[in-house]
Amino acid sequence: MLLVDAKTMQAMDARTIEEIGIPGLILMENAGLGCARIIMEEMAQPLEKGVVVVAGPGNNGGDGFVIARHLFQAGKKVKVVSLCGLEKFKGDALVNLKACQGLGIDVDVAMDEEAVERVAQSFSQTGLVVDAIFGTGLSRPLEGRFKRVVELINAAEAPVFSVDIASGLSADSGQVMGAAIRADITGTMAAAKVGHVNWPGILYTGRLHVIDIGIPSFVLEEPKRVYEYFDKEAFLQLFRPRPRDGHKGTFGHVVIFGGSRGKIGAACLAAHGALRAGAGLVTVASVRSSQFVISQKLTEAMTEGLPENPDGQISLDAFDVAMELLEGKRAACIGPGLGLGNDAVVFSQRMAVHCPVPLVMDADALTGISQCTEVLREAKAPRILTPHPGEMARLLGSSVKEVQQDRIGVARSLATDTGAVVVLKGMSTVIATKDGFITINSSGNDGMGTGGMGDTLTGIIGALLAQGYEPWDAARLGVYVHGKAADLAARVKGPFGYTAREAADQLPRLWA
Repeated sequence: MLLVDAKTMQAMDARTIEEIGIPGLILMENAGLGCARIIMEEMAQPLEKGVVVVAGPGNNGGDGFVIARHLFQAGKKVKVVSLCGLEKFKGDALVNLKACQGLGIDVDVAMDEEAVERVAQSFSQTGLVVDAIFGTGLSRPLEGRFKRVVELINAAEAPVFSVDIASGLSADSGQVMGAAIRADITGTMAAAKVGHVNWPGILYTGRLHVIDIGIPSFVLEEPKRVYEYFDKEAFLQLFRPRPRDGHKGTFGHVVIFGGSRGKIGAACLAAHGALRAGAGLVTVASVRSSQFVISQKLTEAMTEGLPENPDGQISLDAFDVAMELLEGKRAACIGPGLGLGNDAVVFSQRMAVHCPVPLVMDADALTGISQCTEVLREAKAPRILTPHPGEMARLLGSSVKEVQQDRIGVARSLATDTGAVVVLKGMSTVIATKDGFITINSSGNDGMGTGGMGDTLTGIIGALLAQGYEPWDAARLGVYVHGKAADLAARVKGPFGYTAREAADQLPRLWA
């Protein structure tokens, strides 16, 4: 799905109006009409009780006036509440305000918090609220009457339709700017915005509809793409059917380094994910004392014993063994259950540089390189880092709060600094490349909040690397199918309580 930031959308609007010559009044009419149609189709029942259109200053309010006019002319009970003096409206918005007034639509004005409290009664008495307060141009946190009206709309029981973006959300990040509308449906213009799908904005957007407002397709296609929303369409474009005459050698051999004493399950789950994702061969390289248990849990995978220290973790002597083991292999994963002893940390750091094949780094391996991420710039082959917010905070020397406040920014920064593909896990997982390109994932659910999910993802991405996908493709495809498999598990098992293994077991259904 096409995904843009506010600046890009503004430039496309301007080009359409100023260079191509399509008047802004036409774009506003198309926007408002498109929103009105969605409201009448998807919110018909609450609409019968009436609608209150809350209009802010500028063109978002103008879109609201168009919506009000079309709903009124469709025979609906319509009230408009303007949060600024009517004399403030100019240009296209003023034209549509006058049209509402000419039709006799009730237009109230609430210019202070006392007036907002007065009109707030209508929010609870109506069937539907249309949020046309602020659009994608919002640049500072809401305060005063604007913040208060958002709080009152959220407190009312009426469903909410947001015009372009839920008021109070940053179109560039999805962060809440002071306060934000919790919309049931959002109708956005021409293209989805980053803030609609990035966390936490996705929680405020509701069902998202992209409305064609008349911006020519070649204008939409012109800007350099730096964002992508990875959905079913993107999956179908990227996924490659496997050759009918393929064999286990065709589909690659992936080696998983992990499974120290007491952490065997993590390596087993990574291997299970790799097998379910179609790897031809999987070897779990663990300390020798773990080999027997792993072989009992995973009859389809091979095991390789590595030298261990008295703590039951990998020893420094394992590095040369690992280098020999990787000869002829296509991909590797490191981290699940590896351990955090001194030897394991040094092993992770040496593997980060010297592993001769594409390497997925997760869990303990990320902690192992957290004090020296610069070594990744010397890597002999591509690296994919898959941190959750806590691991990302360690990698950056920051806090989880700072990571979550700028998920796109921190993922992009780590990718450009290290040259690795970075997968920042969580709702709306962010995947960043060294060139600054950002993919936001669409799949998954909160039932994935259980131990082992990250381990299976590591194996899935490793399997896709082994099958010949480029690192960025393996990362975004792996994240998507992992989430879709969990979505299937949620339907089969229930919304939560399914395990990481049960989610991975759904993967073969996705390849059909």
